[in-house]
Amino acid sequence: MADLTERVETQALCVDCLVRSPIGVPRCPACGSPRLAAHPELDRLTIAHLDCDAFYAAVEKRDDPSLADKPVIIGGGKRGVVSTACYIARIHGVHSAMPMFKALKACPDAVVLPPNMEKYAKVGREVRAMMLELTPQVEPLSIDEAFMDLAGTERLHRAAPAVSLARLAGRIEREVGITVSIGLSFNKFLAKIASDLRKPRGFSVIGREEALAFLAPQPVNLIWGVGKAMKARLADDGIRTIGALQRMPEADLARRYGAMGLRLARLSKAEDSRTVDPRGEAKSVSAETTFEEDVGDPRRLQAMLRALSEKVSRRLKQQGLAGRTVTLKLKTGDFRLRTRSRQLPDPTRLADRIFHEGNALLARETDGTRYRLIGIGISDFADPMLADPVDLVDTGAARRAAAEAAMDTIRGKFGNKAVETGLVFDAEAQPPRTGRLR
Repeated sequence: MADLTERVETQALCVDCLVRSPIGVPRCPACGSPRLAAHPELDRLTIAHLDCDAFYAAVEKRDDPSLADKPVIIGGGKRGVVSTACYIARIHGVHSAMPMFKALKACPDAVVLPPNMEKYAKVGREVRAMMLELTPQVEPLSIDEAFMDLAGTERLHRAAPAVSLARLAGRIEREVGITVSIGLSFNKFLAKIASDLRKPRGFSVIGREEALAFLAPQPVNLIWGVGKAMKARLADDGIRTIGALQRMPEADLARRYGAMGLRLARLSKAEDSRTVDPRGEAKSVSAETTFEEDVGDPRRLQAMLRALSEKVSRRLKQQGLAGRTVTLKLKTGDFRLRTRSRQLPDPTRLADRIFHEGNALLARETDGTRYRLIGIGISDFADPMLADPVDLVDTGAARRAAAEAAMDTIRGKFGNKAVETGLVFDAEAQPPRTGRLR
């Protein structure tokens, strides 16, 4: 057995055809692919991070082959932001969260498409189902990425985790029609870093032996939670690389930066004790839109809020979720963010109730202020079996819930546009002013 282990650990794995070859060979001798995973710890690592490549854009290109060689941007109107840019657009400098006007200036020939979240969610569920066939230990981070722990799966799949993951990537590409990148390591922190190293279609490994040396020259903002402000604060203290953090005593970092200092100390040394938690589903479901022009008219804000509430409700029902906290999000014309929340006595998934609570929050903010963005979300998830009990005070609630159920049935058969409320119709009747739903 020891001889077999030694032999495997001196071989590279072809990510495309799964054939082993000696380390140092530039291409797979069986299929000619240059995608070889070579690492001494390859068959001992079990924590993986899978990330779909340019997910929204990839799905659109899959469904419209004429877009294959074109730069594609998924995002809102001219005042919106980029949700996803394909790799061709990224060559021109386009990236996620970039204002749309800057993206179009950088890549004027780009094809801009509005997000189709229902379609993306469906594809995301297909990928998730394939992951769950490998291991029940799948922790979703978002619609298009998740952690996996494949410890103990070798006997079931008759293959090391690395082989199972390479097989999964190929299956997703063949059956779903999109590509993924996979990072493999011994903890979640490094697995996520590894998945970003060779996108798209990447398969990267970070082992225990080289972890500290790999991290040392990296910028501090490679660590989760180190944003612009924290990066600047660290730079002011002369700390620009993870290696600088590695050389500092943990107590010193804790004294300077509190709990964040402890986190920096441990992650800089590749210490991450978090386990892959299958319960780590999304903590909230939300929808928002950016208006083409700032809006202060309460009626128009209400109309868009209703449309967004119905979108959130559909997502909750599709995912079998219900939540107790309703959060309204508003952004003023000068980019000031306002969030207002209300906790319900019992969880909900109904559009009518989400809108009712959100509208009560909105009423306090319609004071003449003009807004560029509005959003609504549900969080604090609870047992969906407890959702929306009979309301003995609001006698019309049961009737509205029954009407919503009937609308859901019709939409299920004929599409989401088959039946709409008056407010949603008002929201979508003036697209140049109200923008697109995200």
